[in-house]
Amino acid sequence: MDTPLTTIAVVGLGTMGTGIAEVLARAGREVVGIDISEAAARQAVASLEASTARSVARERITEQERRDILARFRTFSDLQAAADAELVIEVVPETYEIKQQVFRELDAVVSPAAILATGTNALSVTRLAAESQRPERVLGLHFFNPAPAMKLVEVVSSVLTAPPAVESVTRLARELGKEPVAVGDRPGFVADGLLFGYLNQAAAMYEANYASREDIDAAMKLGCGLPMGPLALLDLIGIDTARTVLEAMYTASHDRLHAPAPVLGQLSEAGLTGRKAGRGFYTYDAPGGQTVVPDALTPAESAGAVTGRTVSSVGVAGSGTMASGIAEVFAKAGYAVVLAARSQEKADTAKARIAKSLSRSVAKGRLTEEARDETLARITPAGSLDSFADVDLAVEAVAEDLEVKRQLFQTLDKVCKPGAVLATTTSSLPVVAVARVTSRPEDVIGMHFFNPAPAMKLVEVVRTVLTADDVHATVREVCVKVRKHPVDCGDRAGFIVNALLFPYLNNAIKMVEEHYATLDDIDAAMKLGGGYPMGPFELLDVVGLDVSLAIEKVLHSEFRDPGLAPAPLLEHLVAAGCLGRKTGRGFREYARR
Repeated sequence: MDTPLTTIAVVGLGTMGTGIAEVLARAGREVVGIDISEAAARQAVASLEASTARSVARERITEQERRDILARFRTFSDLQAAADAELVIEVVPETYEIKQQVFRELDAVVSPAAILATGTNALSVTRLAAESQRPERVLGLHFFNPAPAMKLVEVVSSVLTAPPAVESVTRLARELGKEPVAVGDRPGFVADGLLFGYLNQAAAMYEANYASREDIDAAMKLGCGLPMGPLALLDLIGIDTARTVLEAMYTASHDRLHAPAPVLGQLSEAGLTGRKAGRGFYTYDAPGGQTVVPDALTPAESAGAVTGRTVSSVGVAGSGTMASGIAEVFAKAGYAVVLAARSQEKADTAKARIAKSLSRSVAKGRLTEEARDETLARITPAGSLDSFADVDLAVEAVAEDLEVKRQLFQTLDKVCKPGAVLATTTSSLPVVAVARVTSRPEDVIGMHFFNPAPAMKLVEVVRTVLTADDVHATVREVCVKVRKHPVDCGDRAGFIVNALLFPYLNNAIKMVEEHYATLDDIDAAMKLGGGYPMGPFELLDVVGLDVSLAIEKVLHSEFRDPGLAPAPLLEHLVAAGCLGRKTGRGFREYARR
Protein backbone atom coordinates (compact mmCIF):
# COMPACT_ATOMS: atom_id res chain seq x y z
CA MET A 1 0.00 0.00 0.00
CA ASP A 2 1.45 3.38 -1.02
CA THR A 3 2.00 6.01 1.65
CA PRO A 4 -0.41 8.98 1.50
CA LEU A 5 1.27 11.98 -0.11
CA THR A 6 1.10 14.49 2.73
CA THR A 7 4.62 15.97 2.62
CA ILE A 8 5.70 17.06 -0.84
CA ALA A 9 8.92 18.72 -1.94
CA VAL A 10 9.03 21.08 -4.91
CA VAL A 11 12.50 21.54 -6.38
CA GLY A 12 12.85 24.75 -8.36
CA LEU A 13 10.89 27.83 -7.28
CA GLY A 14 10.47 29.67 -10.54
CA THR A 15 7.02 30.64 -11.81
CA MET A 16 5.87 27.04 -12.26
CA GLY A 17 7.39 25.68 -9.06
CA THR A 18 5.91 28.53 -7.03
CA GLY A 19 2.50 27.89 -8.56
CA ILE A 20 2.64 24.16 -7.81
CA ALA A 21 3.73 24.87 -4.25
CA GLU A 22 0.75 27.21 -3.81
CA VAL A 23 -1.69 24.58 -5.09
CA LEU A 24 -0.28 21.98 -2.70
CA ALA A 25 -0.22 24.27 0.35
CA ARG A 26 -3.77 25.44 -0.25
CA ALA A 27 -4.84 21.77 -0.43
CA GLY A 28 -3.47 21.03 3.02
CA ARG A 29 -0.13 19.46 2.09
CA GLU A 30 3.12 20.20 3.89
CA VAL A 31 5.28 21.74 1.19
CA VAL A 32 9.07 21.84 1.17
CA GLY A 33 10.23 24.39 -1.39
CA ILE A 34 13.84 24.00 -2.53
CA ASP A 35 15.87 26.37 -4.69
CA ILE A 36 19.60 27.14 -4.78
CA SER A 37 18.66 30.81 -5.14
CA GLU A 38 17.65 32.44 -1.87
CA ALA A 39 16.13 35.28 -3.91
CA ALA A 40 13.88 32.78 -5.74
CA ALA A 41 12.82 31.27 -2.41
CA ARG A 42 11.99 34.72 -0.98
CA GLN A 43 10.04 35.57 -4.13
CA ALA A 44 8.06 32.30 -3.84
CA VAL A 45 7.08 33.12 -0.27
CA ALA A 46 6.15 36.69 -1.24
CA SER A 47 4.06 35.39 -4.12
CA LEU A 48 2.13 33.04 -1.81
CA GLU A 49 1.66 35.83 0.73
CA ALA A 50 0.26 38.14 -1.94
CA SER A 51 -1.97 35.47 -3.48
CA THR A 52 -3.48 34.42 -0.16
CA ALA A 53 -3.97 38.07 0.86
CA ARG A 54 -6.02 38.58 -2.28
CA SER A 55 -8.07 35.51 -1.41
CA VAL A 56 -8.82 36.94 2.05
CA ALA A 57 -9.78 40.29 0.53
CA ARG A 58 -12.19 38.50 -1.80
CA GLU A 59 -13.54 36.47 1.14
CA ARG A 60 -12.54 33.15 -0.41
CA ILE A 61 -10.54 32.13 2.67
CA THR A 62 -10.33 33.42 6.24
CA GLU A 63 -7.28 35.07 7.78
CA GLN A 64 -6.72 31.96 9.90
CA GLU A 65 -6.81 29.75 6.78
CA ARG A 66 -4.28 32.09 5.20
CA ARG A 67 -1.92 31.75 8.16
CA ASP A 68 -2.28 27.97 8.02
CA ILE A 69 -1.43 27.90 4.30
CA LEU A 70 1.66 30.06 4.82
CA ALA A 71 2.77 27.88 7.73
CA ARG A 72 2.64 24.79 5.51
CA PHE A 73 5.16 26.27 3.04
CA ARG A 74 8.82 26.20 4.09
CA THR A 75 11.78 26.99 1.86
CA PHE A 76 15.32 25.63 1.80
CA SER A 77 18.41 25.83 -0.39
CA ASP A 78 19.59 22.22 0.00
CA LEU A 79 18.05 19.04 -1.43
CA GLN A 80 18.63 17.37 1.96
CA ALA A 81 15.40 19.13 3.01
CA ALA A 82 13.46 16.65 0.86
CA ALA A 83 14.45 13.70 3.06
CA ASP A 84 11.00 13.23 4.60
CA ALA A 85 8.97 13.92 1.44
CA GLU A 86 6.74 11.17 0.08
CA LEU A 87 6.71 12.91 -3.31
CA VAL A 88 9.29 15.19 -4.91
CA ILE A 89 8.32 17.29 -7.95
CA GLU A 90 11.23 18.82 -9.83
CA VAL A 91 10.68 21.87 -12.04
CA VAL A 92 14.28 22.91 -12.63
CA PRO A 93 15.58 24.20 -16.01
CA GLU A 94 14.70 22.03 -19.01
CA THR A 95 18.00 20.22 -19.59
CA TYR A 96 18.91 16.58 -19.03
CA GLU A 97 22.13 17.54 -17.26
CA ILE A 98 20.43 19.60 -14.56
CA LYS A 99 17.49 17.24 -14.07
CA GLN A 100 19.73 14.16 -13.92
CA GLN A 101 21.93 15.85 -11.31
CA VAL A 102 18.84 16.60 -9.21
CA PHE A 103 17.61 13.00 -9.51
CA ARG A 104 21.03 11.57 -8.58
CA GLU A 105 21.16 13.72 -5.45
CA LEU A 106 17.56 12.87 -4.53
CA ASP A 107 18.30 9.15 -4.82
CA ALA A 108 20.72 9.55 -1.92
CA VAL A 109 18.33 11.64 0.15
CA VAL A 110 14.72 10.40 -0.02
CA SER A 111 13.24 7.17 1.30
CA PRO A 112 12.96 4.11 -1.00
CA ALA A 113 9.17 4.53 -1.02
CA ALA A 114 9.23 8.15 -2.21
CA ILE A 115 7.99 9.02 -5.69
CA LEU A 116 10.14 11.25 -7.90
CA ALA A 117 8.22 13.31 -10.45
CA THR A 118 9.60 15.45 -13.24
CA GLY A 119 7.70 18.48 -14.46
CA THR A 120 9.28 18.32 -17.91
CA ASN A 121 7.18 18.92 -20.99
CA ALA A 122 9.89 18.19 -23.54
CA LEU A 123 12.40 15.67 -22.19
CA SER A 124 12.13 11.88 -21.95
CA VAL A 125 10.75 10.65 -18.63
CA THR A 126 12.09 7.19 -19.50
CA ARG A 127 15.62 8.51 -19.92
CA LEU A 128 15.45 10.31 -16.57
CA ALA A 129 14.00 7.20 -14.89
CA ALA A 130 16.59 4.84 -16.35
CA GLU A 131 19.42 6.70 -14.66
CA SER A 132 17.67 6.73 -11.30
CA GLN A 133 18.22 4.07 -8.65
CA ARG A 134 14.44 3.69 -8.41
CA PRO A 135 13.10 3.87 -12.00
CA GLU A 136 9.81 2.27 -10.97
CA ARG A 137 9.13 5.30 -8.72
CA VAL A 138 9.87 7.94 -11.40
CA LEU A 139 7.13 9.49 -13.52
CA GLY A 140 6.08 12.76 -15.11
CA LEU A 141 3.71 15.21 -13.46
CA HIS A 142 3.13 18.00 -15.93
CA PHE A 143 1.22 20.99 -14.58
CA PHE A 144 0.23 23.90 -16.82
CA ASN A 145 0.96 27.57 -16.27
CA PRO A 146 -0.43 29.26 -14.20
CA ALA A 147 -0.67 26.14 -12.01
CA PRO A 148 -3.24 27.55 -9.53
CA ALA A 149 -5.68 28.32 -12.36
CA MET A 150 -5.10 25.60 -14.94
CA LYS A 151 -7.04 22.38 -14.31
CA LEU A 152 -5.04 19.96 -16.44
CA VAL A 153 -2.29 17.71 -15.09
CA GLU A 154 -0.68 15.15 -17.39
CA VAL A 155 0.44 12.03 -15.51
CA VAL A 156 3.23 10.51 -17.60
CA SER A 157 4.26 6.87 -17.25
CA SER A 158 7.40 5.35 -18.68
CA VAL A 159 7.72 1.64 -19.41
CA LEU A 160 9.51 1.41 -16.07
CA THR A 161 6.92 3.15 -13.87
CA ALA A 162 5.09 1.03 -11.28
CA PRO A 163 1.27 1.34 -11.45
CA PRO A 164 0.91 2.12 -7.69
CA ALA A 165 3.05 5.25 -8.18
CA VAL A 166 0.80 6.38 -11.02
CA GLU A 167 -2.30 5.69 -8.94
CA SER A 168 -0.94 7.73 -6.03
CA VAL A 169 -0.17 10.87 -8.02
CA THR A 170 -3.39 10.57 -10.01
CA ARG A 171 -5.33 10.46 -6.77
CA LEU A 172 -3.34 13.45 -5.51
CA ALA A 173 -4.13 15.45 -8.66
CA ARG A 174 -7.85 14.86 -8.14
CA GLU A 175 -7.57 15.87 -4.48
CA LEU A 176 -5.93 19.11 -5.65
CA GLY A 177 -9.00 19.85 -7.76
CA LYS A 178 -7.18 19.07 -11.00
CA GLU A 179 -8.18 16.92 -13.99
CA PRO A 180 -5.47 14.28 -14.47
CA VAL A 181 -5.03 12.59 -17.85
CA ALA A 182 -2.87 9.50 -18.31
CA VAL A 183 -0.34 9.66 -21.14
CA GLY A 184 2.71 7.79 -22.33
CA ASP A 185 6.22 9.12 -22.58
CA ARG A 186 6.88 11.11 -25.70
CA PRO A 187 7.99 14.74 -26.15
CA GLY A 188 5.19 17.21 -25.60
CA PHE A 189 2.91 14.51 -24.19
CA VAL A 190 -0.67 15.30 -25.34
CA ALA A 191 -1.39 19.00 -24.94
CA ASP A 192 2.02 20.36 -25.88
CA GLY A 193 2.51 17.58 -28.42
CA LEU A 194 -0.47 18.90 -30.37
CA LEU A 195 -0.06 22.56 -29.47
CA PHE A 196 3.57 23.03 -30.44
CA GLY A 197 3.17 21.47 -33.88
CA TYR A 198 0.39 24.01 -34.55
CA LEU A 199 2.50 26.89 -33.19
CA ASN A 200 5.41 25.79 -35.38
CA GLN A 201 3.24 25.79 -38.50
CA ALA A 202 2.02 29.29 -37.64
CA ALA A 203 5.60 30.50 -37.28
CA ALA A 204 6.46 28.95 -40.66
CA MET A 205 3.41 30.61 -42.23
CA TYR A 206 4.53 33.99 -40.92
CA GLU A 207 8.12 33.38 -42.02
CA ALA A 208 6.90 32.66 -45.56
CA ASN A 209 5.22 36.11 -45.63
CA TYR A 210 1.95 34.38 -46.39
CA ALA A 211 0.05 36.51 -43.90
CA SER A 212 0.86 39.17 -41.33
CA ARG A 213 1.33 38.29 -37.68
CA GLU A 214 -1.80 40.28 -36.84
CA ASP A 215 -3.90 38.43 -39.43
CA ILE A 216 -2.61 34.98 -38.43
CA ASP A 217 -3.45 35.63 -34.79
CA ALA A 218 -6.84 37.22 -35.52
CA ALA A 219 -7.76 34.35 -37.85
CA MET A 220 -7.17 31.66 -35.22
CA LYS A 221 -8.88 33.60 -32.44
CA LEU A 222 -11.96 34.51 -34.48
CA GLY A 223 -12.08 31.42 -36.69
CA CYS A 224 -11.49 28.82 -33.95
CA GLY A 225 -12.48 30.62 -30.75
CA LEU A 226 -8.98 30.34 -29.28
CA PRO A 227 -8.05 32.62 -26.37
CA MET A 228 -4.81 33.73 -28.05
CA GLY A 229 -3.34 33.72 -31.51
CA PRO A 230 -0.38 31.37 -32.10
CA LEU A 231 2.32 34.02 -32.48
CA ALA A 232 1.20 35.92 -29.38
CA LEU A 233 1.17 32.58 -27.55
CA LEU A 234 4.72 31.80 -28.68
CA ASP A 235 5.79 35.15 -27.24
CA LEU A 236 4.08 34.28 -23.95
CA ILE A 237 5.58 30.77 -23.72
CA GLY A 238 9.03 31.96 -24.78
CA ILE A 239 10.33 31.42 -28.29
CA ASP A 240 13.46 29.71 -26.97
CA THR A 241 11.32 27.35 -24.88
CA ALA A 242 9.15 26.53 -27.88
CA ARG A 243 12.21 25.81 -29.97
CA THR A 244 13.55 23.44 -27.29
CA VAL A 245 10.27 21.54 -27.14
CA LEU A 246 10.08 21.27 -30.93
CA GLU A 247 13.67 20.05 -31.18
CA ALA A 248 12.83 17.26 -28.72
CA MET A 249 9.66 16.40 -30.63
CA TYR A 250 11.49 16.29 -33.95
CA THR A 251 14.23 14.08 -32.50
CA ALA A 252 11.55 11.59 -31.48
CA SER A 253 9.21 11.82 -34.49
CA HIS A 254 11.37 12.94 -37.45
CA ASP A 255 8.16 14.59 -38.64
CA ARG A 256 8.94 17.71 -40.65
CA LEU A 257 5.96 19.43 -39.04
CA HIS A 258 7.96 19.33 -35.77
CA ALA A 259 11.22 20.63 -37.27
CA PRO A 260 11.47 24.11 -35.71
CA ALA A 261 10.74 26.88 -38.19
CA PRO A 262 14.02 28.73 -38.86
CA VAL A 263 12.52 32.00 -37.62
CA LEU A 264 12.29 30.48 -34.11
CA GLY A 265 16.04 29.87 -34.11
CA GLN A 266 16.79 33.31 -35.53
CA LEU A 267 14.70 35.08 -32.91
CA SER A 268 16.13 32.93 -30.10
CA GLU A 269 19.72 33.55 -31.13
CA ALA A 270 19.03 37.28 -31.34
CA GLY A 271 17.69 37.25 -27.79
CA LEU A 272 14.18 38.13 -29.02
CA THR A 273 12.51 35.41 -27.00
CA GLY A 274 9.08 36.97 -26.50
CA ARG A 275 7.45 38.83 -23.64
CA LYS A 276 10.22 38.08 -21.15
CA ALA A 277 12.70 39.87 -23.43
CA GLY A 278 10.31 42.66 -24.40
CA ARG A 279 10.34 41.56 -28.02
CA GLY A 280 9.59 38.45 -30.03
CA PHE A 281 7.08 38.27 -32.85
CA TYR A 282 5.65 41.44 -31.32
CA THR A 283 7.25 44.31 -29.37
CA TYR A 284 6.18 44.93 -25.75
CA ASP A 285 6.29 47.97 -23.48
CA ALA A 286 9.07 46.41 -21.35
CA PRO A 287 10.78 43.07 -20.71
CA GLY A 288 8.14 40.95 -19.01
CA GLY A 289 5.44 43.36 -20.17
CA GLN A 290 2.06 42.37 -21.56
CA THR A 291 1.19 45.45 -23.61
CA VAL A 292 2.01 45.28 -27.31
CA VAL A 293 3.43 48.53 -28.68
CA PRO A 294 3.73 49.59 -32.33
CA ASP A 295 6.91 48.68 -34.17
CA ALA A 296 8.20 48.67 -37.73
CA LEU A 297 5.92 45.76 -38.66
CA THR A 298 2.71 47.26 -37.26
CA PRO A 299 0.24 47.87 -40.13
CA ALA A 300 0.06 51.54 -41.04
CA GLU A 301 -3.18 53.46 -41.17
CA SER A 302 -4.81 53.11 -44.57
CA ALA A 303 -4.52 56.78 -45.53
CA GLY A 304 -4.17 57.08 -49.28
CA ALA A 305 -5.06 53.42 -49.84
CA VAL A 306 -6.90 52.22 -52.93
CA THR A 307 -10.59 53.13 -52.94
CA GLY A 308 -13.03 50.27 -53.38
CA ARG A 309 -15.99 50.08 -55.75
CA THR A 310 -19.46 51.08 -54.64
CA VAL A 311 -21.59 48.20 -53.37
CA SER A 312 -25.27 48.69 -52.61
CA SER A 313 -26.73 45.36 -53.74
CA VAL A 314 -25.45 41.83 -53.20
CA GLY A 315 -26.28 38.53 -54.84
CA VAL A 316 -25.83 35.31 -52.88
CA ALA A 317 -25.87 32.03 -54.85
CA GLY A 318 -26.86 28.89 -52.99
CA SER A 319 -29.60 27.57 -50.75
CA GLY A 320 -27.75 25.82 -47.92
CA THR A 321 -26.90 26.94 -44.40
CA MET A 322 -23.87 28.96 -45.47
CA ALA A 323 -25.70 30.79 -48.26
CA SER A 324 -28.63 31.61 -45.96
CA GLY A 325 -26.25 32.82 -43.26
CA ILE A 326 -24.33 35.09 -45.65
CA ALA A 327 -27.56 36.53 -47.06
CA GLU A 328 -28.72 37.25 -43.50
CA VAL A 329 -25.44 39.02 -42.71
CA PHE A 330 -25.69 41.34 -45.72
CA ALA A 331 -29.39 42.07 -45.23
CA LYS A 332 -28.88 42.94 -41.55
CA ALA A 333 -26.19 45.43 -42.62
CA GLY A 334 -28.66 47.23 -44.91
CA TYR A 335 -27.75 45.74 -48.29
CA ALA A 336 -30.38 44.77 -50.84
CA VAL A 337 -29.88 41.02 -51.27
CA VAL A 338 -30.88 38.67 -54.07
CA LEU A 339 -30.78 35.07 -52.83
CA ALA A 340 -30.64 32.80 -55.89
CA ALA A 341 -31.01 29.00 -55.83
CA ARG A 342 -31.53 26.31 -58.46
CA SER A 343 -35.29 26.73 -58.14
CA GLN A 344 -37.70 29.25 -56.73
CA GLU A 345 -38.83 26.69 -54.17
CA LYS A 346 -35.27 26.22 -52.84
CA ALA A 347 -34.78 29.99 -52.70
CA ASP A 348 -38.03 30.44 -50.76
CA THR A 349 -36.98 27.68 -48.35
CA ALA A 350 -33.63 29.42 -47.81
CA LYS A 351 -35.40 32.72 -47.03
CA ALA A 352 -37.69 30.89 -44.61
CA ARG A 353 -34.60 29.58 -42.84
CA ILE A 354 -33.38 33.17 -42.47
CA ALA A 355 -36.78 34.19 -41.08
CA LYS A 356 -36.47 31.49 -38.38
CA SER A 357 -32.95 32.63 -37.52
CA LEU A 358 -34.07 36.25 -37.18
CA SER A 359 -37.07 35.23 -35.08
CA ARG A 360 -34.73 33.41 -32.69
CA SER A 361 -32.76 36.63 -32.35
CA VAL A 362 -35.99 38.50 -31.56
CA ALA A 363 -36.93 35.92 -28.92
CA LYS A 364 -33.50 36.34 -27.28
CA GLY A 365 -33.86 40.12 -27.27
CA ARG A 366 -31.01 40.66 -29.72
CA LEU A 367 -33.23 42.08 -32.47
CA THR A 368 -36.49 44.00 -32.57
CA GLU A 369 -39.46 42.74 -34.57
CA GLU A 370 -39.22 45.86 -36.71
CA ALA A 371 -35.56 45.18 -37.52
CA ARG A 372 -36.41 41.56 -38.36
CA ASP A 373 -39.14 42.62 -40.78
CA GLU A 374 -36.90 45.24 -42.41
CA THR A 375 -34.11 42.69 -42.83
CA LEU A 376 -36.41 40.13 -44.44
CA ALA A 377 -37.83 42.81 -46.77
CA ARG A 378 -34.33 43.39 -48.17
CA ILE A 379 -34.02 39.76 -49.30
CA THR A 380 -35.44 38.76 -52.67
CA PRO A 381 -35.48 35.00 -53.34
CA ALA A 382 -34.96 33.97 -56.96
CA GLY A 383 -34.82 30.71 -58.87
CA SER A 384 -32.18 31.78 -61.39
CA LEU A 385 -28.84 33.54 -61.51
CA ASP A 386 -30.34 35.88 -64.11
CA SER A 387 -31.55 37.88 -61.10
CA PHE A 388 -27.93 38.94 -60.48
CA ALA A 389 -27.92 41.28 -63.50
CA ASP A 390 -27.75 44.45 -61.40
CA VAL A 391 -25.86 43.35 -58.26
CA ASP A 392 -22.57 45.03 -57.34
CA LEU A 393 -21.19 41.99 -55.52
CA ALA A 394 -21.98 38.35 -56.26
CA VAL A 395 -21.04 35.77 -53.59
CA GLU A 396 -21.32 32.05 -54.32
CA ALA A 397 -21.88 29.53 -51.54
CA VAL A 398 -22.61 26.35 -53.47
CA ALA A 399 -21.14 22.85 -53.18
CA GLU A 400 -17.37 22.56 -52.56
CA ASP A 401 -16.81 21.05 -55.99
CA LEU A 402 -14.48 22.76 -58.46
CA GLU A 403 -16.47 21.87 -61.55
CA VAL A 404 -19.72 23.09 -59.99
CA LYS A 405 -18.10 26.38 -59.04
CA ARG A 406 -16.52 26.81 -62.47
CA GLN A 407 -19.86 26.39 -64.19
CA LEU A 408 -21.45 28.87 -61.80
CA PHE A 409 -18.72 31.47 -62.44
CA GLN A 410 -19.10 31.07 -66.19
CA THR A 411 -22.76 31.95 -65.69
CA LEU A 412 -21.95 34.89 -63.40
CA ASP A 413 -19.53 36.17 -66.02
CA LYS A 414 -22.36 36.34 -68.55
CA VAL A 415 -25.05 37.61 -66.20
CA CYS A 416 -23.36 40.17 -63.93
CA LYS A 417 -22.79 43.73 -65.10
CA PRO A 418 -19.28 45.02 -65.87
CA GLY A 419 -17.49 46.09 -62.68
CA ALA A 420 -19.38 43.70 -60.41
CA VAL A 421 -17.15 41.88 -57.92
CA LEU A 422 -17.39 38.08 -58.10
CA ALA A 423 -16.55 36.24 -54.87
CA THR A 424 -16.25 32.58 -53.93
CA THR A 425 -16.64 31.24 -50.39
CA THR A 426 -14.46 28.19 -51.04
CA SER A 427 -12.50 26.92 -48.05
CA SER A 428 -10.13 24.62 -49.90
CA LEU A 429 -10.25 25.08 -53.69
CA PRO A 430 -7.96 27.44 -55.65
CA VAL A 431 -9.71 30.76 -56.24
CA VAL A 432 -7.70 31.35 -59.43
CA ALA A 433 -9.19 28.16 -60.91
CA VAL A 434 -12.67 29.72 -60.89
CA ALA A 435 -11.34 33.15 -61.86
CA ARG A 436 -9.76 31.79 -65.05
CA VAL A 437 -13.07 30.54 -66.47
CA THR A 438 -14.34 34.14 -66.58
CA SER A 439 -13.44 36.92 -68.99
CA ARG A 440 -12.62 39.17 -66.00
CA PRO A 441 -10.36 37.29 -63.56
CA GLU A 442 -9.32 40.64 -62.08
CA ASP A 443 -12.84 40.97 -60.62
CA VAL A 444 -12.70 37.58 -58.82
CA ILE A 445 -11.71 37.14 -55.18
CA GLY A 446 -12.21 34.74 -52.27
CA MET A 447 -14.47 35.66 -49.32
CA HIS A 448 -14.27 32.73 -46.96
CA PHE A 449 -16.98 33.11 -44.32
CA PHE A 450 -17.12 30.74 -41.35
CA ASN A 451 -20.15 28.76 -40.24
CA PRO A 452 -22.50 29.96 -38.80
CA ALA A 453 -21.96 33.14 -40.80
CA PRO A 454 -24.20 35.40 -38.67
CA ALA A 455 -22.21 34.54 -35.52
CA MET A 456 -18.63 34.08 -36.74
CA LYS A 457 -16.70 37.34 -37.08
CA LEU A 458 -13.94 36.18 -39.41
CA VAL A 459 -13.71 36.47 -43.21
CA GLU A 460 -10.57 35.31 -45.00
CA VAL A 461 -10.05 37.62 -47.98
CA VAL A 462 -8.22 35.63 -50.64
CA ARG A 463 -6.76 37.52 -53.56
CA THR A 464 -5.20 35.74 -56.51
CA VAL A 465 -2.25 36.98 -58.56
CA LEU A 466 -4.86 38.37 -60.97
CA THR A 467 -7.18 40.15 -58.50
CA ALA A 468 -7.39 43.92 -58.99
CA ASP A 469 -6.41 46.21 -56.10
CA ASP A 470 -9.77 47.96 -56.05
CA VAL A 471 -11.57 44.60 -55.87
CA HIS A 472 -9.49 43.68 -52.84
CA ALA A 473 -10.24 47.09 -51.28
CA THR A 474 -13.96 46.66 -52.04
CA VAL A 475 -14.22 43.35 -50.21
CA ARG A 476 -12.31 44.60 -47.17
CA GLU A 477 -14.59 47.65 -46.96
CA VAL A 478 -17.70 45.45 -47.28
CA CYS A 479 -16.43 43.13 -44.53
CA VAL A 480 -16.13 46.07 -42.15
CA LYS A 481 -19.62 47.31 -43.07
CA VAL A 482 -21.14 43.90 -42.26
CA ARG A 483 -19.20 43.87 -38.97
CA LYS A 484 -16.77 41.13 -39.89
CA HIS A 485 -13.01 41.08 -39.36
CA PRO A 486 -11.17 40.64 -42.68
CA VAL A 487 -7.77 38.95 -42.81
CA ASP A 488 -5.68 38.87 -45.97
CA CYS A 489 -4.17 35.67 -47.29
CA GLY A 490 -2.90 34.32 -50.57
CA ASP A 491 -4.56 31.76 -52.82
CA ARG A 492 -3.21 28.49 -51.48
CA ALA A 493 -4.82 25.44 -49.88
CA GLY A 494 -6.39 25.96 -46.47
CA PHE A 495 -5.74 29.71 -46.39
CA ILE A 496 -4.89 30.56 -42.76
CA VAL A 497 -7.35 28.78 -40.49
CA ASN A 498 -7.73 25.39 -42.16
CA ALA A 499 -4.02 25.21 -42.99
CA LEU A 500 -3.24 25.46 -39.27
CA LEU A 501 -6.29 23.70 -37.83
CA PHE A 502 -6.42 20.47 -39.82
CA PRO A 503 -2.81 19.29 -39.34
CA TYR A 504 -3.48 19.67 -35.60
CA LEU A 505 -6.67 17.60 -35.90
CA ASN A 506 -4.84 15.00 -37.99
CA ASN A 507 -2.10 14.69 -35.37
CA ALA A 508 -4.71 14.12 -32.67
CA ILE A 509 -6.11 11.21 -34.69
CA LYS A 510 -2.61 9.75 -35.03
CA MET A 511 -2.26 9.83 -31.24
CA VAL A 512 -5.35 7.64 -30.94
CA GLU A 513 -4.15 5.33 -33.72
CA GLU A 514 -0.92 4.79 -31.81
CA HIS A 515 -2.87 4.04 -28.58
CA TYR A 516 -0.96 6.88 -26.95
CA ALA A 517 -4.00 8.44 -25.27
CA THR A 518 -7.78 8.10 -25.35
CA LEU A 519 -10.25 10.33 -27.19
CA ASP A 520 -11.56 11.65 -23.88
CA ASP A 521 -8.11 12.39 -22.47
CA ILE A 522 -7.00 14.18 -25.63
CA ASP A 523 -10.16 16.29 -25.76
CA ALA A 524 -9.82 17.10 -22.05
CA ALA A 525 -6.14 17.97 -22.45
CA MET A 526 -6.76 20.49 -25.23
CA LYS A 527 -9.71 22.12 -23.50
CA LEU A 528 -8.12 22.30 -20.06
CA GLY A 529 -4.48 22.75 -21.07
CA GLY A 530 -4.80 24.72 -24.30
CA GLY A 531 -7.96 26.74 -23.71
CA TYR A 532 -9.64 25.29 -26.79
CA PRO A 533 -13.45 25.65 -26.81
CA MET A 534 -13.76 22.09 -28.11
CA GLY A 535 -11.48 19.07 -28.08
CA PRO A 536 -10.18 17.86 -31.47
CA PHE A 537 -12.54 14.87 -31.65
CA GLU A 538 -15.57 16.91 -30.63
CA LEU A 539 -14.68 19.36 -33.39
CA LEU A 540 -14.06 16.68 -36.01
CA ASP A 541 -17.48 15.16 -35.35
CA VAL A 542 -19.15 18.58 -35.61
CA VAL A 543 -17.32 19.58 -38.82
CA GLY A 544 -17.94 16.18 -40.40
CA LEU A 545 -15.31 13.53 -40.96
CA ASP A 546 -15.88 13.57 -44.71
CA VAL A 547 -15.37 17.34 -44.86
CA SER A 548 -12.28 17.02 -42.68
CA LEU A 549 -10.82 14.28 -44.87
CA ALA A 550 -11.42 16.31 -48.02
CA ILE A 551 -9.58 19.31 -46.57
CA GLU A 552 -6.70 17.18 -45.35
CA LYS A 553 -6.34 15.59 -48.78
CA VAL A 554 -6.19 19.04 -50.39
CA LEU A 555 -3.51 20.19 -47.92
CA HIS A 556 -1.47 17.04 -48.49
CA SER A 557 -1.78 17.35 -52.26
CA GLU A 558 -0.67 20.98 -52.30
CA PHE A 559 2.17 20.92 -49.77
CA ARG A 560 3.34 17.33 -50.42
CA ASP A 561 4.48 16.95 -46.81
CA PRO A 562 4.26 13.32 -45.59
CA GLY A 563 3.21 14.61 -42.16
CA LEU A 564 0.04 16.02 -43.72
CA ALA A 565 -1.14 12.66 -45.11
CA PRO A 566 -4.60 11.94 -43.68
CA ALA A 567 -4.53 9.51 -40.76
CA PRO A 568 -5.74 6.05 -41.91
CA LEU A 569 -8.27 5.93 -39.06
CA LEU A 570 -10.01 8.99 -40.49
CA GLU A 571 -10.17 7.39 -43.94
CA HIS A 572 -11.55 4.16 -42.47
CA LEU A 573 -14.32 5.94 -40.56
CA VAL A 574 -15.36 7.90 -43.64
CA ALA A 575 -15.37 4.73 -45.76
CA ALA A 576 -17.64 3.14 -43.13
CA GLY A 577 -20.08 6.04 -43.34
CA CYS A 578 -19.25 7.28 -39.82
CA LEU A 579 -19.17 10.98 -40.61
CA GLY A 580 -19.81 12.52 -37.21
CA ARG A 581 -22.88 14.08 -35.63
CA LYS A 582 -24.77 14.26 -38.91
CA THR A 583 -24.81 10.45 -39.22
CA GLY A 584 -25.06 9.71 -35.50
CA ARG A 585 -21.59 8.23 -35.34
CA GLY A 586 -18.07 9.48 -35.91
CA PHE A 587 -15.32 9.22 -33.34
CA ARG A 588 -18.18 8.99 -30.84
CA GLU A 589 -21.79 7.82 -31.06
CA TYR A 590 -24.68 10.28 -30.80
CA ALA A 591 -28.36 9.88 -30.03
CA ARG A 592 -30.53 10.03 -33.14
CA ARG A 593 -32.89 12.98 -33.22
